[in-house]
Amino acid sequence: MNDRSIQYLFEQSEPDSIYAQKRQCGKFAFNEEVVKVFPDMIRRSASGYTTIVENIGNLAPIFAKENSLIYDLGSSLGAVSMVLRSAIKTANTSIIAIDNSAAMVEKSREYLKAQEMMFESLLPIEVIEADITTYPYERASLFAMNFTLQFIPREKRLALLTKIADSLLPGGALFMSEKLRFEDAREHEVLNNLHMQFKRSQGYSELEIAQKRESLEDVMKIDTFEEHKARLLKAGFSEVYLWFQCLNFSSILAIK
Repeated sequence: MNDRSIQYLFEQSEPDSIYAQKRQCGKFAFNEEVVKVFPDMIRRSASGYTTIVENIGNLAPIFAKENSLIYDLGSSLGAVSMVLRSAIKTANTSIIAIDNSAAMVEKSREYLKAQEMMFESLLPIEVIEADITTYPYERASLFAMNFTLQFIPREKRLALLTKIADSLLPGGALFMSEKLRFEDAREHEVLNNLHMQFKRSQGYSELEIAQKRESLEDVMKIDTFEEHKARLLKAGFSEVYLWFQCLNFSSILAIK
C-alpha cells in the first residue's frame, strides 16, 4: 500500500523543468510553481528518497502508542503522512501534518482525500498551515521530519528539537531525514560529486543543477551527522542512530 501511495504522488506531478532555462535565481521557496513539480523534483534530486519514505512507514509502527498523536513536520505534499496512516494500526491514534506553505497544504489535502478514496482503514489526519517552531505540540509517540530541519535557521534548531523531545512519551521517536555535509574535505567532495552525477543521471542539465544550487544557497543549511547527533542528545533524546544513508542523503532515528 505504501508503494502505491507514493507512486500516486509521482503520477500527479508535472515534470520538473523550473530551472531548465536561464532565469533570475531568487531564493528557493515552496510556492505554487514548486508544488506542481515537487514529487518529481525530490525524487530526481534526493538520492534514496523513495526508500526513506517507504521505510519510515515500515519502521514507525513499533513506536506508535495508543491514545497519542503522530506529527509530520514540514509535511509538504503528504508523502510521509500517507505511508504512516496506511501502516500504523494503533488504536486511538491520529496524525497532525504541519507545513508553513499554503500551496503545499492546499494540495496535500487534495492528495490525502484521494488516498482515502483508494484505501480503507487509514488513520485520521489533520493538515495545518503553521510554523513548526512555534506550534504548541501535545503528547505524542512519534514525530517525522523529512528534509525539513535543513530549512530551519540554525539558531532555532535546538529549541525546536527540545520542544519535540519534551512532547514525546517515554520510548517515543523522531524520524528525521536530512542532507548531510562531511567534516573531511575529501569525503565531502567525493560524495557531493557523486550526488551531482546522480542528478545528471536523472536528466538534469548542468544549467539546472547550477541554478538550483544557487537558489538554495542561502535557504538550505546542512549539518554533519555528528552535529545532528550532538544537538539531538542535548535536546533530550537518549539514543540517536543513523539508520539510512545514500550518498549525502540520510535518515536519523532519535529515541526519547
